[in-house]
Amino acid sequence: MQRLNEVKGFLRASGKKVVNGHGQEVLLRGVGFGSWLLPEGYMWRFPEGGDRPRKIERMVEELIGPDKANRFWELYHEHYIMEEDIRAIDADGFNSVRIPINARLLIENEQPLRMNMRHLEIIDRVIDWCRNYSLYVILDLHGAPGGQTGTNIDDSERDRPELFTEEKNKQVTIALWRMLAERYKEEWIVAGYDLLNEPLPEWFSEYNDQVMPLYKEIVEAIREVDDRHMIILEGVHWATDWSIFKEKVDDNLMLQFHKYWNNPDTESIQPFLDKREEWDVPIFMGEGGENNCDWFAGVFRLYEDHDISWNFWTWKKLDCTNSPYSIRMPDGWQLLVDYLEGGQKPDHETAERILWQYLDNLKLNNCDYQPQVVNALFRRPLVRIPAIFYGYRGEGESFGIKQKAKQSIGFRDGDGTEICFQEGQRATPNFQHMKGEEWLADEWLYVQLSSYDWLAYEYSIPADKSYSLYMLDFCIRSSGGTLLVYLDEVIIGAEAANGNGWQIIRLPEPLEASEGLKRLKIQAVDQPVAIKWLSIAPC
Repeated sequence: MQRLNEVKGFLRASGKKVVNGHGQEVLLRGVGFGSWLLPEGYMWRFPEGGDRPRKIERMVEELIGPDKANRFWELYHEHYIMEEDIRAIDADGFNSVRIPINARLLIENEQPLRMNMRHLEIIDRVIDWCRNYSLYVILDLHGAPGGQTGTNIDDSERDRPELFTEEKNKQVTIALWRMLAERYKEEWIVAGYDLLNEPLPEWFSEYNDQVMPLYKEIVEAIREVDDRHMIILEGVHWATDWSIFKEKVDDNLMLQFHKYWNNPDTESIQPFLDKREEWDVPIFMGEGGENNCDWFAGVFRLYEDHDISWNFWTWKKLDCTNSPYSIRMPDGWQLLVDYLEGGQKPDHETAERILWQYLDNLKLNNCDYQPQVVNALFRRPLVRIPAIFYGYRGEGESFGIKQKAKQSIGFRDGDGTEICFQEGQRATPNFQHMKGEEWLADEWLYVQLSSYDWLAYEYSIPADKSYSLYMLDFCIRSSGGTLLVYLDEVIIGAEAANGNGWQIIRLPEPLEASEGLKRLKIQAVDQPVAIKWLSIAPC
């Protein structure tokens, strides 16, 4: 699915928009390569003893020796992201990728700074593939020298943010970014430089005042050799606290926040929208996911409706239900988990068999594709949309109500729509991440529409669809009311539910699957109608 009209030339910030080399607006829709160049233990289903790269590396070397361990990591980097992955990302409709980098992987010597050319060439190879398949690339320093978070996610050695406690780490970081900018200054498919991933959780907030000065020094070093690439800045505390942004450090700037495990509503991102207005810069949800498809169907529409570029975390990981691809767990994997928890060490032959099976399972053709995840991100068939995730463009465009509800349930309160709980369910909404599919919004929240109230939902029909017709289903409850259904402002059905129980109603006639963004409006008439979810499925 090549996007030749939008992936053209250097990206840059133009007011609140990102534009390409032809001045056309671009909304980045991408995926992150979590665990590729910075292995994260939770993506390996490992306990604390294997929660970061240096611990996983130590385990592998203990099990199979240094020579085979070196070969293991060569094959790991080669298999985790291959051309087949880039081709699949393009085919799924994404237009960008975010590459999390561990500085320890790139730096061969700190003083003087010397880069590991073999590892740089791994990144070069992926950039070449991305250029061929029209995918912009964001370079993300996920693990800075010394560690910018002081946690496992940056490969911290001593669980301290030593980037901010040791001056030499700052200087190495500045030099590293200058060398990367020198290397990629002519590479237009590189969208921008994400200077630091999630610096300083709040328990290290004593160092917050060092972040912007360091950003400024890095930008100055980059601009000595590269004046074209976008600079991308993240806030502190998992990129959610933007109070450090007092003054701009560059004219070609995008601000990044991350969003996990909380309400998919405008109120939750209002501080970021306010800063966009204040600074007149584009903003980017650079990392979010790790939930389920109900949540995805809501939160990624939230970004779209507010013109926020986004990047999904993450492309694939071991034995999961909430990434586009799931890596199959090798036989005997629990033996590695037990060893990391202090159990018996597997013998050399057994460990090697398990690890090499894992390497083979990393290849995309050996992974399990989960289209429901991608369908939820783009809201395309087959997808189910919880009714509470109607549009986010405000009253008159995404919803219309005669009388605002007097409620304060902590979710979409500003809209005034009547969002209700099923009897016996929890008293306040909680969108916290839970394992697997345990959290399902439609199981306990629904929207009550009074007569002539309406809600609007958008979804997309892809250009490369393999179907010509699709169906609409609704889960509604009414005691005599009717639900009018409009598609792009044309009435396509009037459905009634009789009785007080929930009923699944299907429009009697299928709809033609013409390509593009569709707007579905549902309206109650005569009597109140409650709606729990709607489903869009190819015939």
